[in-house]
Amino acid sequence: MTREEQLVLVNEVDQVIGVGEKIHTHVIGALHRAFSVFIFNSAGQLLLQKRSSAKYHSRGLWSNTCCGHPRPGESIAEASRRRLIEEMGIDCAVRKVFEFIYYTKLDNGLYEHEYDHVLVGNFDKSPTPNQDEVDDWKWADLPVIRLDMHAHPEHYTYWFRISLDEICRSIPKADTAQPANAKL
Repeated sequence: MTREEQLVLVNEVDQVIGVGEKIHTHVIGALHRAFSVFIFNSAGQLLLQKRSSAKYHSRGLWSNTCCGHPRPGESIAEASRRRLIEEMGIDCAVRKVFEFIYYTKLDNGLYEHEYDHVLVGNFDKSPTPNQDEVDDWKWADLPVIRLDMHAHPEHYTYWFRISLDEICRSIPKADTAQPANAKL
């Protein structure tokens, strides 16, 4: 018998109040700790991933480089590096840039209610994504992503859509001017 993955339940100031089984936590919409990682190359492009069509929610949507939940007793820094390796085959340093709370109804009757820690890092090689986690990936310029997201928000995960503007403000190279003939 396999043990179900446990999530860290928190209050509105990110203080631990308990643990909860992953799927049950998403069914009842309990606030839990999470992280989103945005990896940039030296040209300032963001590494996007298209979530696997086998994921339990937000299947087949474009999102930030990786995301996940820390295990009980695991720091955000440790968990984010672990998931970067597990999802994208990348190991690089990351640093926290901001955090936010969001709540939304997802597909399959699930709710996402996360205290999301957002981290950034740099990487200039090609990732080696886990095919169980990722259907596709690409490097893209932030202005191009923003333009496409405005035109097709349904192609992107909810948390990515609400965090991208703050990422653009937080990253010095994030020129938000629209490039000529921009296509994603």
